[in-house]
Amino acid sequence: MLRSTFTIFSALGFVLFGNLAHAGEKIRIAIGTQDTTINCAAGGPVVRELHLLEKYLPHDGKYKDAEYDLHWLNLPTGAQLNTEVLANRLDLVQMADFPATVGHSSFLAGRSGAKTLYIASLSSGLHGAGNALLVPKDSPIQSIRDLKGKRISVPAASTAHAFLLRAIASQGWDPNRDVTVIVQTPEVGGSALKANQIDAHADFVPFGELFPFRGFARKILDGESTGLTTTHGIQVRSDYAAKYPEVVVAYLRATIEADKLLRENPEELAEKYEKWTGIEAEVFYAFHGPYGIQTRDFTFKPEVVSALRNAAQTLKVLKKTAVDVNADQFIDDHFIREAAKESGIDYEARLKDYAPVPFSGNAVDNGLPVTEPKLAGQIWVRGESKVRLYSSPEATFRAAAELKTDGKQLRVIFVHDRESGVKLFADKVWYVENAGKLSAFLLKDAADKWAAANGGSVIAYEGVKHLFEAKAPQVSVR
Repeated sequence: MLRSTFTIFSALGFVLFGNLAHAGEKIRIAIGTQDTTINCAAGGPVVRELHLLEKYLPHDGKYKDAEYDLHWLNLPTGAQLNTEVLANRLDLVQMADFPATVGHSSFLAGRSGAKTLYIASLSSGLHGAGNALLVPKDSPIQSIRDLKGKRISVPAASTAHAFLLRAIASQGWDPNRDVTVIVQTPEVGGSALKANQIDAHADFVPFGELFPFRGFARKILDGESTGLTTTHGIQVRSDYAAKYPEVVVAYLRATIEADKLLRENPEELAEKYEKWTGIEAEVFYAFHGPYGIQTRDFTFKPEVVSALRNAAQTLKVLKKTAVDVNADQFIDDHFIREAAKESGIDYEARLKDYAPVPFSGNAVDNGLPVTEPKLAGQIWVRGESKVRLYSSPEATFRAAAELKTDGKQLRVIFVHDRESGVKLFADKVWYVENAGKLSAFLLKDAADKWAAANGGSVIAYEGVKHLFEAKAPQVSVR
């Protein structure tokens, strides 16, 4: 028997778990999610809304007469989830490496005998992709070097906070003197950007893409520039895991199925995710579609383990942890290994596999597989269930112009950064045009350097769009 509730947390609300009597043992499963942090999708909304956990919960052996009391709690930040799991109001939670490490340290400092275990990865930016530094849309600021003496906000003790501090350090600045760093949640930071109340805002997934997509911010630095892995994953209270290990494995099996569904149907789930959370489907697809901004992966790759060790060391230096954290004692991979085994997946093979989610099918323009993903483009046409794939930026813009001439509405155009390969919204970046060929770049500095080294001229999106729209065949649309 299963009883399920889903509560949206607010600053004024608390969750109370019911204790209605039923036959057999009542087993609470209280899961904390970050719905808007979409790299947690495979552990949160996809499992919750498609009722995947219910498929795997055990009903034999010691669980034969058990009643499951399932609760989902959505909060915007890992720090808030830590409060709830520390108070034993949550059993399983999902968050990034930095808040997860802070939470583990708080358990150790409490000396209660319980602690959190990091039991699976969900999504990673192996080179830092996902974190971003934003400025108001019409700001004159083009680079982090223009932010000296300015006000920058960031969610406290988050993976974005670490990214920002590294970016400041790369300029040789003192974060306490050369800039003013203030704490703001993503929602507050977005409003501050929109109102021009701050000079810049650093944030984690998906806000570096979401705010520019919504039209009030512009990205001037991507976490990819740090080259340091950032990761989100699943944590469980050790006392809960010891008492109900089969329930923990069941939940991880549900997340593995969610990952499989995201790989197979990214557009369909992007549409559903928008209905569930309000995060636009186009932004969701930018992360979870083929060659997306971050890679979903439930295994503990060496880079993920290193990221957790680095988080522990960085937080120690910043004096953000109550006690020192040993990442090797924090990570426990035997639950996810068992879940993979029961799901018929070779964990070791997946651990060694670094391939991104591939493009499916051939490019529309030449009918061939895409051989250079950094030069690929995609168009999502309104009313179409699948995103169209193109072999190059110029083929993408040519097709976009023709589709508009045919009266089609385009939801979004994607290109990839010529150097990093990061997926980009085509209307938010810079291009180098050389003999009819295009290369896309997130930053103007990078475009300038590429043009100087390889020839060509730097142009903005409007210039590229007009260039190809002028060449598009004119068709009468009735």
